Amino acid sequence: MPPDATAASGPRPIVEFLKIPENGSAPYLEGQKCRVCGAIFLGERATCSSCGTTGSCEAIRLSNRGELYVFSIVHRSFPGIETPYVSAIVDLEGGGVVKANVVNVEPEPDNISFGMPVKLATFVAGTDDDGTEAVAFGFEPR
Repeated sequence: MPPDATAASGPRPIVEFLKIPENGSAPYLEGQKCRVCGAIFLGERATCSSCGTTGSCEAIRLSNRGELYVFSIVHRSFPGIETPYVSAIVDLEGGGVVKANVVNVEPEPDNISFGMPVKLATFVAGTDDDGTEAVAFGFEPR
């Protein structure tokens, strides 16, 4: 079945802070940085959660690289969710913290470590009836 105009508009990110540039450059995460205290957050903020200043946050492009701060290998989940998988907190280079799954690695303790360098990875999480891809993200070893 040929794609329609909706599919022609390109893949859609599964969360608003995942940005997929139309010019074909690499996807990235967008955060907010407080102009008052310098705190960095994932996603959009009206008020800084660190200093409480309203209207002080501006959009910034977050690094696609970081290190695993902590992780857990998940063996039990809801029906339809394949296990095991690795759930992690990633400290991004330049600031910011992201919770995401570690992908493209066997979920075994010998393959994953605290402080392990990782990079952003995107993948198609699903496709709607019009052929539009929903794009999700995780982090993979680098």
